[in-house]
Amino acid sequence: MEITAAIAKNIGTELAVELVNLDEPQANEILVKIVSAGICRTDIDVRDQYIKTPLPVVLGHEGAGVVVKVGAAVTKVTIGDHVVLSLSSCGECEKCKIGLPSYCIQHVALNFGGSRLDGSVCLHNHEGDIHSHFFGQSSHASYAVVNQTSVIKVSQTADLKYLAPFACGIMTGAGGILNTLKPEPGTSIVIYGMGAVGLSAVMAAKIAGCSMIISVDISEKRLKLALEVGATHVLHGDRDDLVQTVLQMTSGRGANYAFESSGVKKVMTSALNVIQENGICILTGVLPAGSTVEFDAWNLLRGRTIKGSIMGDCVPEIFIPKMIRFYEEGRFPVDKMMKFFSLEDINTAVTESLSGETIKAVITF
Repeated sequence: MEITAAIAKNIGTELAVELVNLDEPQANEILVKIVSAGICRTDIDVRDQYIKTPLPVVLGHEGAGVVVKVGAAVTKVTIGDHVVLSLSSCGECEKCKIGLPSYCIQHVALNFGGSRLDGSVCLHNHEGDIHSHFFGQSSHASYAVVNQTSVIKVSQTADLKYLAPFACGIMTGAGGILNTLKPEPGTSIVIYGMGAVGLSAVMAAKIAGCSMIISVDISEKRLKLALEVGATHVLHGDRDDLVQTVLQMTSGRGANYAFESSGVKKVMTSALNVIQENGICILTGVLPAGSTVEFDAWNLLRGRTIKGSIMGDCVPEIFIPKMIRFYEEGRFPVDKMMKFFSLEDINTAVTESLSGETIKAVITF
């Protein structure tokens, strides 16, 4: 069938919105009519080849839509179901079986390989094959053929327009708090970076019952929004006395927890320095492969923990519907950080995302 898609053709150049041909779904795949698709920093990093995926490719790994057709081996959804599209996993390896699909042994091949595992693609144009199945979906398109492991059935009462970002950015922030960190009620946390991940972490920390939620960013606009969605205090990230200020706010001991989502080296160091002995620091920000970050060894020796978290350590089929319920109940107001664009305006959306003007850009169809 003929569809419209945004194609990343060359390193760092604008995405090309064009008509392409989409193959029928295979036995384990689902055809989804896309209603909305988020733009995540990972999409931009792949366009710029900061993260390697073969070009040309249709990106998009935060999709939401309606099931149009199912393959012969698909049993988890039926035609007409509302779905969110998240990461792809094999479902068979040890990590998948213990509920850690983001650590699947096939994670790179399934999500960044630009094809099915057998090397085939489902997108084509007059120039030839286009790499597809980005995160099992390639959802920056009007329709997508999706690996069934990427599909999560969701309630039909929630507006699909707002659900796409739950698939990655929101799941990463909220899951990093609720699944990876698991803070005790009444504890203190410092959250760095008020992008989609950081703001989702703020909302989740409030849900978890943290009594002191300190948000850190260099944007006054984002800090103001952080206060609206759950932060109890805000600090400007450029201040030289940031660590000392947090220590003063926490009776000289430091916070129980820190959560870092900026991907900036000096911020990662700061995140370790603001936690108390036996405190835990979660890192979600991405640095180039091979990067190193220096920490004071004495701080680690005194019982502090640094831990990474990928996509919130979630089982998407369980966690995403849970977060959507919180959203419908008014406890998780993620819509406050979204701005909507047409597919034709996707390059404007990317530009605004990079400049910080837009926190969470969402393409709607």
